[in-house]
Amino acid sequence: MKVDVLNISGGVAKSVDLPEDIFGVEPNDHAMYLAVKSYQAAQRQGTHKAKERGEIAGSTRKLKKQKGTGTARAGSIKNPLFRGGGRVFGPRPRTYSVKLNKKVARLARKSAFSQRLASGNLKVVEDFTFSEPKTKEYMSVLSNISAADTKSILIVGDYDKNVFLSSRNVPNSRVVNVSELSTYDLIAANDILVSEGAIDKIKQTFA
Repeated sequence: MKVDVLNISGGVAKSVDLPEDIFGVEPNDHAMYLAVKSYQAAQRQGTHKAKERGEIAGSTRKLKKQKGTGTARAGSIKNPLFRGGGRVFGPRPRTYSVKLNKKVARLARKSAFSQRLASGNLKVVEDFTFSEPKTKEYMSVLSNISAADTKSILIVGDYDKNVFLSSRNVPNSRVVNVSELSTYDLIAANDILVSEGAIDKIKQTFA
């Protein structure tokens, strides 16, 4: 499919062919849901911890006789029923990661690409660079292609230090390589900017 390529001034420079099998598939909502669920689960640290009765510092002396007191039996001061006692079934360190098959992950990203292109939120821009890191210049590029006031993500094929550093101070804007791209990134952003040089990398990665 033919798509216009924008230059950094916001004008149409030329057109480029996008592969149908990546940008023109029927979006699979469930695959995208699973990919986002897996991504968000992986962001959780899982370092929560509470002490249970076996980990509380204190005496293990039996406080009172087992029967005949009219109250609940108690083995030690570390009983969870007492103030300062251990917690019953407290949280323990764990991983929240959710396994995602490679084919499902690939389908999810294809679906996200196709959905964003169909809704008009995906634009192809010419490759550009800066002589030195300049946030003002990067903001000017975003402004020219009507992406300055929205949450945007620029997908590049090769790491460009000056472009990356220029974007780092811009709120709601990210620059990512194709290899770092996730379905969550594609769905969460309002504007997807794909550099012309990233198209070949996308073909190699997701075709």
